[in-house]
Amino acid sequence: MQKTDISFKRIQQLAIPAIISGIAEPVLSSTDAAIVGNLAEFGTESLAAVGIVGAFLSMLIWVLGQTRSAISSIVSQNLGAGNLEKLKNFPAQAIFFNIGLSIVVLASTWLFIDEIFKLLNAEGVILQLSLDYYYIRVWGFPLTLFTFAIFGLFRGLQNTFWPMVIAAIGTAVNIVLDITLVYGVDNYIPAMGVKGAAWASLIAQAIMAVIALIILLKKTDLSLRLRFPLHPEIKRLVVMSLNLFIRSIALNAALMLAVKEAAGLGKEYIAAHAIAINIWLFSAFFLDGYGAAGNALSGRLVGEKDFGSLWQLTKKINFYNLGVSSLLLLLGILFYNPLGTLFNKDPDVLSIFYGMFFMVLISQPLNALAFTLDAIFKGIGEMGYLRNVLLGATVFGFIPVLYFTKYLDLGLIGIWAAILVWIAFRAFALIIKFKNKYYPLAT
Repeated sequence: MQKTDISFKRIQQLAIPAIISGIAEPVLSSTDAAIVGNLAEFGTESLAAVGIVGAFLSMLIWVLGQTRSAISSIVSQNLGAGNLEKLKNFPAQAIFFNIGLSIVVLASTWLFIDEIFKLLNAEGVILQLSLDYYYIRVWGFPLTLFTFAIFGLFRGLQNTFWPMVIAAIGTAVNIVLDITLVYGVDNYIPAMGVKGAAWASLIAQAIMAVIALIILLKKTDLSLRLRFPLHPEIKRLVVMSLNLFIRSIALNAALMLAVKEAAGLGKEYIAAHAIAINIWLFSAFFLDGYGAAGNALSGRLVGEKDFGSLWQLTKKINFYNLGVSSLLLLLGILFYNPLGTLFNKDPDVLSIFYGMFFMVLISQPLNALAFTLDAIFKGIGEMGYLRNVLLGATVFGFIPVLYFTKYLDLGLIGIWAAILVWIAFRAFALIIKFKNKYYPLAT
């Protein structure tokens, strides 16, 4: 069998398309936030509502979308071991597993969504706008998870090009529809405000799901015909997904606590936090492009039991992502003021945002290390350790710092100090694990 290529060229072939496809979901939310935040009426309230709902839906997508990484890990490891032919029934079963989970979660949250948003300190106009946005956009949730599952299959097959094409189309559609439906077109389409933003995202997600299905059926030999009995790898998928599910609950508990505390400070603070978190998510998914390359290649190398190349791959991907994070930091410094006005023009919101945005920039190198190693560990299949790291980072890092800085009345600065500690905890825990377990195998 030919040795897996981990050259600079091959990593770029996987990473660059993955960067473009990976930013699709945060671009959907960021576009919605930027468009509604500039509404003449209730602009700040609309931005706050989209920030709250966007954080909640991102939580659900991250919790269940982790099956994408589990699917990719299983497919890439079997590819490396030369067992791909034995996976014929696995793709359809994995995708139906993903869809089934999304329907269960959707049904359970739908019944209590009013209480959930109130728990996040949404009230009055912000609460009503949050509900208006949620009740439309939430139907894109199963479509997104369906698309993510297909992306996982493509990534496991070492192909990030088709996800890039699908994501680029979806993002372009969303931007055009956002402008059209939120502001309206004179004499043709009435202005719909936050409801228009929700419809734009839903339609874009539906288009992405349909294109993903067509490409999977036309460009691969994989079938989505559901056959039984269950494939043996489904058991491993469920175990991996369960670990990632618990991990994502811990991850999103931190993000939702941050939203709750920011909303409790006032509408201007939650609006400023919404701007910051959208920029942070955009940069995080940007960094995840190289992580996706590491994810696909590390799984294949483990299947081949080539730990020497795994060590070389890990060094390369971390080096590249630190370079990307430095570029993002520099761009953030250069465009410090314009980035804020892109989302909102309220001077009170912008004053708060400018007073804390430097912390989003400081997080970039830490993001690079944490997200790169996180992706590689997913490819390796270390889902149990990833679960424990996130639980530890949230319980022993984020929460104590969050409430200590709240006691000191540090506002958004305190919230983002907790986020920085949370990311650093994850990065260094993964570095120590890799050094102790995989570096000795490589040497």
